[in-house]
Amino acid sequence: MKKLITIAAAGAALALALSGCSAHAAPASGGDGGGKAIDELVVGFAQVGAESGWRTANSKDIQASFEEAGIELKFSDAQQKQENQIKAIRSYIQQRVDYIAFSPVVETGWDAVLNEAKAAGIPVILTDRAVDSKDESLYVTFLGSDFVEEGRKAGQWAVTEFADADSVKIVQLEGTTGSAPAIDRAEGFAEVIGEDDKFEVVASQTGDFTRAGGRQVMEALLKSQPEIDLVYAHNDDMGLGAIEAIEAAGKVPGKDIKIVTVDAVKDGMQALADGKINFIVECSPLLGAQLVDIVKTLNDGGEVEKRIVTEETTFTQEQAIEALPDRKY
Repeated sequence: MKKLITIAAAGAALALALSGCSAHAAPASGGDGGGKAIDELVVGFAQVGAESGWRTANSKDIQASFEEAGIELKFSDAQQKQENQIKAIRSYIQQRVDYIAFSPVVETGWDAVLNEAKAAGIPVILTDRAVDSKDESLYVTFLGSDFVEEGRKAGQWAVTEFADADSVKIVQLEGTTGSAPAIDRAEGFAEVIGEDDKFEVVASQTGDFTRAGGRQVMEALLKSQPEIDLVYAHNDDMGLGAIEAIEAAGKVPGKDIKIVTVDAVKDGMQALADGKINFIVECSPLLGAQLVDIVKTLNDGGEVEKRIVTEETTFTQEQAIEALPDRKY
């Protein structure tokens, strides 16, 4: 996948407006900047679905942020199907919304519908997930996480955790096939553990980012792989499903089989606090306020960075116990 290269933010006004994120890439304009009154703006948002606790928190935060801002939001749930998202985007184009935002189910296959939005003069904002397209003019900006870096952080923890081991057999629970987080989190993880031959990914299968999928895949892998030292799950929900399978097999998650996941939703953080997960790389779903700021900036005729990456951290058991009482998702 083409990786977008980031550079420093341009403009103090934008830095203030988007203070919660890192500043990256050259500024991009949303077009002519209609300058409508806030309460006259209409934004169409095409969500992936509701496959995980992360996604539910993301949807609620976006809806609440637009309601608080007084901007009308047309919201659709694609149920993890690209064709549903394309249908929703075309509907928004027909309705002549002012902006379209969406989190792509998969990376490829968007050029046609995004060219339709471009021809209609409707700026497109990517959230959470990127698209793989040679034509970067099809969208104004990307707002979300650096998934490759998340994979690297998971790999770096594994290298430290198993520093004294002679061999480490790893099972990887992948996200939705073809999606940006699945591709990038696998890439970042492999980049780090690939530097030491003792790490071996003995199986890598998709659990589709769902708890049920994580459990189902883990149940099968526990039968086919007699020795598993570590589970790397691309999100908390699959990790939580893996915990259920590991416990059903009579093993102790977090001890007999160590687990590292990505997201840091409340259920995952609780499992980390309980010692069933060993380490979590954060991927924040709270993108609503930043998305509203982007829309307002474009509406005022301003420019935004081509890639806006959110600031995120990692959690150990002790840090999870400390953070849980104030966790918003």
